Amino acid sequence: MRLSRYFMPVLKEDPKEAQIVSHRLMLRAGMIKQQAAGIYSWLPLGFKVLRRIEQIVHEEQARAGHIAMLMPTLQPADLWRESGRYDDYGEEMLRIRDRHKRDLLYGPTNEEMITDIFRSHVNSYKDLPLTLYHIQWKFRDEIRPRFGVMRGREFLMKDGYNFDLTKEDALHAYNRHLVSYLRSYERMGLQAIPMRADGGPIGGDYTHEFLVLAETGESEVFYDSEITDLKFGDRAIDYDDVAQCQAVLEEFTSRYARTDETHDAALFEQVPEARRRQARGIEVGQIFYFGTKYSEPMGATVVGPDGARVPVHMGSHGIGVSRLLGAIIEASHDDKGIVWPEGVTPFHAGIVNLKQGDASTDGACEALYAELKAQGLDPLYDDRDERAGAKFATMDLIGLPWRITVGPRGLAANKVELTSRRSGESIEVSPQEAVARLKDIYQPVFDAAK
Repeated sequence: MRLSRYFMPVLKEDPKEAQIVSHRLMLRAGMIKQQAAGIYSWLPLGFKVLRRIEQIVHEEQARAGHIAMLMPTLQPADLWRESGRYDDYGEEMLRIRDRHKRDLLYGPTNEEMITDIFRSHVNSYKDLPLTLYHIQWKFRDEIRPRFGVMRGREFLMKDGYNFDLTKEDALHAYNRHLVSYLRSYERMGLQAIPMRADGGPIGGDYTHEFLVLAETGESEVFYDSEITDLKFGDRAIDYDDVAQCQAVLEEFTSRYARTDETHDAALFEQVPEARRRQARGIEVGQIFYFGTKYSEPMGATVVGPDGARVPVHMGSHGIGVSRLLGAIIEASHDDKGIVWPEGVTPFHAGIVNLKQGDASTDGACEALYAELKAQGLDPLYDDRDERAGAKFATMDLIGLPWRITVGPRGLAANKVELTSRRSGESIEVSPQEAVARLKDIYQPVFDAAK
């Protein structure tokens, strides 16, 4: 993509309405535009990152054996009346009536609808276990939407639902989701800590929230600092292995880590004082086991091995896909702009032409662009007729992890400058070596997607 042909309406000044870093930088970098309170259009740069995050979620869900589908944004109110939640959910639910006077709602979550799908098509325990998920827009009518995509009214969310014959099977599904989420977040360059949480309006006996530590986090969190040393890494995992998934859960949840809603001061005092931490966190996902909360009132049953009908055990598992953009920026930025991790960056590298219109630099940039594309990389070529300082400022603001700077003086020695956005360090290498280095840097990102 050439920047002269791209739509990226960068702002020079900080927007007055933006209260936190991620909101400010997303507006300044031309990633989003507010259309109403808590409702945004996703402009091309923001949309690319959104799709990269969504793709990672899809890949890790498929790896765990979960099956993708798509449910509608509008749901019939009668399903929610069956479960008893229609009147309980509160004013955050956007209620609608169509021309035939039928009550509908803009879905804030999908437990009722997925249960209706299940009961319509699954009859035997032999069809279990089953986990279905989708990535869909949701709406919750927040009384005070703020912080950009971090607390919007319309948001993109992955929500998955497991159906199992027994509680033990359902808890394995819970553990399987925890493992898949740990992998997903690490691929996005985040450390998301699973913390004991409250079930809220969804309910559930077992639930963990995944929180990214950040000063602007909405939740107050208390944790044992040892948990921040844990990494899932590239370890192999067999999602069908009950003991292996249980071991991962125990490894990542055995130390104290709780939100303020479930904080237990007496338990926290048992953590060695030097390891006690109190901070703020951004919620980016949550997993629930809620047993037969929905299957019993809605008649989601299967014929068991003994021929008797039993309600299935269920859980739901969400990742805030659009919220993750804000969380990543809150965790990864500096005073110049965004610093994207390699796994989610909108473009893998930026090419800056220091002398637009010069035949040699134009040709070298075109050759670099073509070779990066041939290697499976996605570069952004700044071919605008702008001064070098403006081009560098744009690249720093939008946060691409790597920049290749091409100028006449360097080309005379067959050199370009390869710069790391995170460290600021630059090296002079040949154009061919710049391509080779970037291919090596991104190879683990590509391998993780396989």
